[in-house]
Amino acid sequence: MMLSRRAMIKDGLLAVSAGMIMPPIFARAVRASHNAALEGATWAQAAQNRTLIVVQMAGGNDGLNTIVPASDSAYGLYSSARPTLAIPQAQLLTLDGNVGMNPALKALYPFWQSNKLAVVEGVGYPNPNLSHFVSMDIWQTLDLNGQGATGWLGKYVSGLVDKDGHPFQSLAVGSALPTALRALNADVPVVGDPKTYKLAADPAAAAAAQGADARIQTLLRLYNTYPQSAPYAALLDMLNGTAQNAVNGSKILEETVSNYKPAVQYPTTNFAKGLQVLAEVIVQGLGLRVGYVTLGGFDTHANQAKTQNDLLTELAEGLSAFYGDLTAHNAADNVVVMTWSEFGRRVEENGNEGTDHGTAAPLFVLGNAVQGGVYGEPSDLSNLDSAGNLKFTTDFRSVYATVLDNWLGAPSSAVLGGDFGDQKFLAPSA
Repeated sequence: MMLSRRAMIKDGLLAVSAGMIMPPIFARAVRASHNAALEGATWAQAAQNRTLIVVQMAGGNDGLNTIVPASDSAYGLYSSARPTLAIPQAQLLTLDGNVGMNPALKALYPFWQSNKLAVVEGVGYPNPNLSHFVSMDIWQTLDLNGQGATGWLGKYVSGLVDKDGHPFQSLAVGSALPTALRALNADVPVVGDPKTYKLAADPAAAAAAQGADARIQTLLRLYNTYPQSAPYAALLDMLNGTAQNAVNGSKILEETVSNYKPAVQYPTTNFAKGLQVLAEVIVQGLGLRVGYVTLGGFDTHANQAKTQNDLLTELAEGLSAFYGDLTAHNAADNVVVMTWSEFGRRVEENGNEGTDHGTAAPLFVLGNAVQGGVYGEPSDLSNLDSAGNLKFTTDFRSVYATVLDNWLGAPSSAVLGGDFGDQKFLAPSA
C-alpha cells in the first residue's frame, strides 16, 4: 500500500490513505516530529519517582470565601462588603491570626494540622484579565497576552530525559487535553472512563477498518512497505510507535483498573473518581510524573454560598480520600497536589447573592513533602484597584517555579522562560 500524495495534516486529522482518517493522537505525534528540534532542553532524572497532581478549580473560585480574612480589622472590611455571603468569624477553621479556612474544607484541615498544607495567598499576575478563557490560557501557557500555544506542564513533559515509551508519564482525567499539558514532542493521554480508554475506530472509516487493531495493522503494513531510506519511513516509524503506545496504554490501564483495590471509600463524585484513576496509576507504578484533573462550577454569579460550599466540600473530601488511599498503599510520600483557578471574585457581593469576576486568590499545595503554612501576602482589602478588585501580591509563576525546581527536578527558568523566585513551601530537591 503506497502512501498517497494527499497525506496531510489538517484540522487535527491526518489522512494517510483513502478511507482512513487518523485520530488526533497521531496528528499530535506528527506535529511533534516537526517541532521536536525546537525543544532542546532535557531535565535531570533526580526527581523521577515524584508526581505532581494539578487540580484545576475551573470557573474562578472565590478566594475570599475560601481563605477568609480573620483579623478584626480585615474581617470588618470583608463582612461589610459581603452582607449575605460573609462566613461568620466564629465558624472559620483557624490557620493563623490573619486568615481562617472555610468550614466546607474541613476534610483538608487535618493536612494543615499535620503541617502538610501550604496556603499561598494573593496569587495572580500583572494586568489581570477577567475573561475565563484568556485568563485560563495565561495561567496555562504563561503568555500574559493569552495567546500561548504550549502549556507549562507540556514543556516540562517534553523535556523529560527518561522517556521510555511509557504512555503514562503524564495523564489528564477528563474529556479534553488541558492547555497546560499541550506539548511539543510528547503525547499526553486523556482518560475519561478507564474502562473505555482505547484507540477507537474512526466512524468515517468503519467499513474499511473494523476497530483499533485493524487500523494499527494497516499502519504496520504501511510501515513495512517502505524501505528505511524512503522519505516517509521516519514518519511511519513514528506513527507506528505512537500507535503501539496507545494500544499498550489501553491494555495497561485496563489491567490496572481491574486489578486495583482502593484502600478507602471514595466519594461518588466525578472529581473523586478522577482522583481514584490517578491513584491507581501511581500505586501500580506506571511512572506518572504529572496528573491533571478538573473540578468545575466555580463561576458563582448567583446563589454562591451553597454552590461554592458544595464544591469546596467535594474538593476537600476527594483529596482526603486520594491521600488516604495513597497512604494505605505506601505511595503518598512522592505525591504533591497543587490547585489553581483562573481568577478570584470581586470583593463586593452582587445583587444576586453571588460575586462577579475578580482577580487575586489563594491556592493550595499539599502533600507529605510540603512545608505547611501561609505563604505570600493576603491582598489588602483597604487598597483595591479602580474596579474594586484585589491587587495580586504573589506571581503565579513563582508557585510553578517552586514546584519545578524543588519537586519535579526541572530548572524553572528553562520551563517558564525566566526567574520567578521560590515560595519555600517545598524544600529544594536533593
